This record gives sequence, C-alpha cells and structure tokens, in this order.
Amino acid sequence: MSTDKKPVLTARGIVKRYGRVTALDQADFDLYPGEVLAVIGDNGAGKSSLIKALSGAITIDDGVIELDGKPIRFSSPMEAREAGIETVYQNLALSPALSIADNMFMGRELRKPGFMGKYFGALDHREMQRLAREKLTDLGLMTIQNINQAIETLSGGQRQGVAVARAAAFGSRVVIMDEPTAALGVKESRRVLELIEDVKSRGMPIVLISHNMPHVFEVADRIHVHRLGKRLCTINPNDYSMSDAVAFMTGAMEPPETSEAAQ
Repeated sequence: MSTDKKPVLTARGIVKRYGRVTALDQADFDLYPGEVLAVIGDNGAGKSSLIKALSGAITIDDGVIELDGKPIRFSSPMEAREAGIETVYQNLALSPALSIADNMFMGRELRKPGFMGKYFGALDHREMQRLAREKLTDLGLMTIQNINQAIETLSGGQRQGVAVARAAAFGSRVVIMDEPTAALGVKESRRVLELIEDVKSRGMPIVLISHNMPHVFEVADRIHVHRLGKRLCTINPNDYSMSDAVAFMTGAMEPPETSEAAQ
C-alpha cells in the first residue's frame, strides 16, 4: 500500500512503565487513511499497552501521539471516543441484559427533543432504535430480527457484529479491533472478516490486533510487528510469508532494512 498520504494516527517515541517494567520502550506507530493495519507480537511484546495508549485506556509517560497531525494526550477512553477513536475490545464491553439498541448507544444515549429531554432527561428510545437498525442494516447485520432483544440471546458472531457496528457508527477517524475473532467459530469469524472489509470500504482506517496469522494476511494492507516494547518493522503481507512474520515476531529473523523499522 502507498504511504504517500499523511498518516491519520501516529506515535513517536512513546514510553510506558509499570514500576521497573517498561511495557513501551520508545515505540513508534503509523496508521494511514483507509487501510487495515494489523498489529502482531508475541505475548508480552507490549502490543496491548500500545493499543491502550492509542485508545486512551492508559496514559503514556513520554513520547507524542498525534491524530490528524495534532498532538493528543487522552486521559480516558471517553476522550478518545470523543476524538473519533472507537475500540472493539476482546470482551466486547457489551451489557448482556440490555437490548441491542441500548448497547449501541450506551454512554451516548439520545434525549427526547424539547422540554422532557432537556429538563427531565427523557430518552428518545424510538430514535435510538431507528438509528441502531439503520447502522446494523448498513453493515448487513439485520439477520437480527428484533432490535430490542437482549444481547445475551445473540450468538457470539452476532454480538461481535453489534460491537463492530457500534464502533463503525460512532468512530469518525479510527476503529481499533482487539482480537475480534479469538472466541469465534469458522463461520462467525468469516462474518467478522467481512465486516472489517465493509468498514474499510467506507474509508475508515482499522487497527487489527490478532494472533490469527491467516486472518491477518487475508485482510491487512500492512503488518506492524511489535517486539520488546517497540515497533520492530512494518511489512507488506504480499512480500512476506506467515512464517516470515512469525520469525520477525519471535526474533528468529532480522527485520528487512526496507521496512519502517528505522523510521
């Protein structure tokens, strides 16, 4: 993929320490418009800390993160969401007892127009249901018959679909997906990969964290290899094999000089 465009989201020299443990050690990151960027790394490589820093779940000790060329420093995931960065967490962060519509608008409920909404905080359930149905339809997920059914009645793939739809609906700049197919079967994983392609087709850049190499090589435009708390290199999946990617990740192979390792 061409990187002539300016990146949407960047990090330079970011550091995060937990006592004597350095989770991020001068780490760099670049996400370009309209791409799927996979982030891979061995357990303990620091990729989770990287994603948490980008999504506002942790505050960094040093370094710079920029969104659309402007420095940002989030103190909470809510601030990242307000800036247009939506994250689909591995545990989905859904409330099982609430309906699909309620989960879609959790934390950003719509108030009724006029007196009742302004002074009594009355929720506009009808409008939230309409918009939730519209967003799910846009992503081809209206195999779900009832927008008011509880999340706990859905299959794993359908729940993942609701979480992705919520992120795609409200993420104006970036969608981050943390192991979206980890707990799913073959059929449901296939649907999630299709959802990723659907979101990408709408021009939304996606950060995909995954251990599943076939999935990574199927949907990623570039692969960010994270090792020992920093970016080791960024590779094009068309130029390297899955074995190569694992070798970079584990330290069995030196990174290519033409990659972004030194940038």
